[in-house]
Amino acid sequence: MKQIFTSESVNIGHPDKTCDFIADAFLDEALSQDALSQMAVECSIKNDKLFIYGEATTNAKIEYEDIAKSILKDIGYTNDWEIIKEISGQSQDIAQAVLKKKLCANDQGMMFGYATNETKQFMPLPILIAHKLMENYEKFRKSNNNYFADAKCQVSVEYEGRVPKEITTIVISVSHSESISQNDIKQQIERLVKTEIENLLHGEHKICENVESKNMQILVNPSGRFTIWGSFGDSGCTGRKIVVDSYGGKARVGGGCFSSKNATKVDRSGAYYARYVAKNIVAHGFADECEIEVSYAIGLSQPISIYVDYKGTNKISQERIEKIIHDNFNFELDNIIKELDLLKPIYKKTACYGHFGRDEFPWEKIKTLKL
Repeated sequence: MKQIFTSESVNIGHPDKTCDFIADAFLDEALSQDALSQMAVECSIKNDKLFIYGEATTNAKIEYEDIAKSILKDIGYTNDWEIIKEISGQSQDIAQAVLKKKLCANDQGMMFGYATNETKQFMPLPILIAHKLMENYEKFRKSNNNYFADAKCQVSVEYEGRVPKEITTIVISVSHSESISQNDIKQQIERLVKTEIENLLHGEHKICENVESKNMQILVNPSGRFTIWGSFGDSGCTGRKIVVDSYGGKARVGGGCFSSKNATKVDRSGAYYARYVAKNIVAHGFADECEIEVSYAIGLSQPISIYVDYKGTNKISQERIEKIIHDNFNFELDNIIKELDLLKPIYKKTACYGHFGRDEFPWEKIKTLKL
């Protein structure tokens, strides 16, 4: 049976992504000075106002306003900013539950990790292409004064069963200056998209096999003008793009976002480890797909539950795979932090273009398994 599945990515100038990026910049600054920083400082943005709020227990000296203004300038804002800040220390009730002999979960919750062999990155094809197109647009707009950082991309892929066959539609909306015509925008962005798609499907950076784009429709700025961009066209908040950040809707997502949170927040570290395990199961050929749910309780290091779903694609018995997981992976929070080295300031890079499917991150490594 043929079906079409769609996923979306957004660029750094989208107000939600701007807030994610700023929040993770705060986290990296804290960790660079104090690896045991407990951080959950978020942002909201609208017009020329930036709200910075949350909890921070750290020995680091963080210049919140300077960090935020530097990022906003790099994104392309030229206005002055009114910054409103409301930050307190972490609740002592939470702190005493987390900072024990072994680090324990900072909250309750459930997280999901997923992997599929439909691409070389073990990611679903629609979200992977959407991220690649946004990354490419960001490079393009930085070399062209007619384009701004606020952009969105939506990719639709036709599947036969679980196998992707053809890219059917790409919707891409990009912010731009008053001085460029809609026709020029259409021609330039279409060329950008077609070049990247050719590269991803057939070129040097090929990400999958046997997917076509011959009948692909490209819709550029279907609303028309997009000259009012970023916080002046929309509001933004940290943590509102959890589907963009994970698997583009092809797998389930947990109850919390990633950005702003240090590694004791299992919304982040638990999701990273679940992806790590799922990717290794698929990469080693034990299944074509793997989705893992893990749950935690505040103040405990061991998970409450682990659920593994192979979507009927497992090549060996579920019992055998689960023994492999048990023998090779440890979902205890203290181990997750140590095994993935999550106390380092690596998080600002995650804030845009997806947290998964990018080899630079430790949860993407493929490990040698004891069988």
